[in-house]
Amino acid sequence: MTTRQTPHREADPRSRRTMASALALSALLVAATLGLVALRVQQVRLSYQLDSLRAARQGLEELDRQLRVEVATLRSPARIEARARALGLTAPAREQVRLAREFVAGGAGTASLQLAQSRSLVTGVGVR
Repeated sequence: MTTRQTPHREADPRSRRTMASALALSALLVAATLGLVALRVQQVRLSYQLDSLRAARQGLEELDRQLRVEVATLRSPARIEARARALGLTAPAREQVRLAREFVAGGAGTASLQLAQSRSLVTGVGVR
């Protein structure tokens, strides 16, 4: 019987190194590509977030403008006077107004106190 011999080839160490370096380079390129894709996805997500924040800011600025107009309208002296008249309020008569005593350092009264005292001398009514 004849046995057939198969030729045996030994593995070339250079081909293993070449294959390993090609595999490592491919893995590095895949990792770099995935990193770039992740950065782009993050950029798009932040862009959408920025757009929504700008829209919210614009809405808040519009609301602020409307509220400022409303405050100015509500503080209008003509509106306050009309509202007071609708509630039955009237301006006080001259005898209903009393001057408040104002004092400065040193105990000397101000002009309003002196005016009130001079009126009390004329009318005979004392100042409280």
